[in-house]
Amino acid sequence: MLSSKLPDVGVSIFSQMTLLAQETGALNLAQGFPDYDPPLALREALARHALAAGSHQYAPMPGLPRLRQAIAAQVGRLQPDAPAPDADLEVTITAGATEALYGVLAAVVRPGDEVIILEPAYDLYGPAVRLQGGVPRYVRLPAPHFRPDWAAVRAALSERTRLLLINSPHNPSGAVFSAADWDELADLTAGTDILVLSDEVYEHLVFERVGPRSARQHPALRARCFVLSSFGKTYHATGWKVGYCLAPPALSAELRRVHQFVTFSVSTPTQHALADALETDPTDAHARGLATFYQAKRDAFTAGLAGSGWALLPVPGGYFQLAGYAAFSQKSDRAFAEELARTWGVAVVPVSAFYHDGYDAGLVRFCFAKNDETLRAATGRLAQAPLPVAAKAST
Repeated sequence: MLSSKLPDVGVSIFSQMTLLAQETGALNLAQGFPDYDPPLALREALARHALAAGSHQYAPMPGLPRLRQAIAAQVGRLQPDAPAPDADLEVTITAGATEALYGVLAAVVRPGDEVIILEPAYDLYGPAVRLQGGVPRYVRLPAPHFRPDWAAVRAALSERTRLLLINSPHNPSGAVFSAADWDELADLTAGTDILVLSDEVYEHLVFERVGPRSARQHPALRARCFVLSSFGKTYHATGWKVGYCLAPPALSAELRRVHQFVTFSVSTPTQHALADALETDPTDAHARGLATFYQAKRDAFTAGLAGSGWALLPVPGGYFQLAGYAAFSQKSDRAFAEELARTWGVAVVPVSAFYHDGYDAGLVRFCFAKNDETLRAATGRLAQAPLPVAAKAST
């Protein structure tokens, strides 16, 4: 009889809510993907390379050299306060940030090692740690701003702590690390062998002016951190599943030991297309324009809900909006999310799904990475007469 390694893990809440949206015809503001296409020039580049001779065999295991060089050059331009990564030794192309994250954990976490996870957290983190025999140690981020309580993080450390997993801009809240947060993290790990895995897939989606956006921009963190990025988020192409990891040579070498036996290499024509996009954008206009692009969507979404009873939390980055619904219902967030899809025609994610113990703060998550028409339709439905306040229910 097979004994499951993850007996308590089922289909993700994102897939569940997307299926519910399909069943009910609800607008899908649950799963984090845009309902618009990547830039035309990028799509044309992919079509061109998909038909070109020489684009149909394995790419080199770490990634196409021209793509790694283009990434290194862009990172150097966007992070002038840090040395550009070495394209050969410090940049690894992966099958999305998901594979990069799993590969890092598989490379460095051994049975019994502890990994600090700040929650609410993306639902991949805990199971990926457990699959390595590691022990997740959860530290709760205090609402409504979801910035780390560094005293609580320090208290969670032990002699078995192997890695600290952070996410900025944060999913689901949109919280962004400040310069002071990076300093606290550096101080916390100073004099230890603790590594840092920094999930930065929403790196370009920062709306308020803040200090350094990446762990690698802090000189005391650079030598101990893996930084994850996602072309899927940057170019509205989540289905392409291409990401990359930046890490010092010794850490990159360990990631590549795993990567070569998981995916080995990533789609060759897709890598060529992405290299084209970076090489033909020497001022990084696309990346630099993303904050303005998504801030406009955030502002349109919040304006559409003004005065409607939704308690909207601050969103300094990313493309998600958290909202309290106490004006409409006292149900659990899961029960309310299902009712919202079936009754109001909008699918959302209950935030309890981002807590390992199902903690329910009475919040749901909207994705505003949608066309203007979708956002107008969604806010129109959400701003209608509220549901009757129901008795507290449990799921």
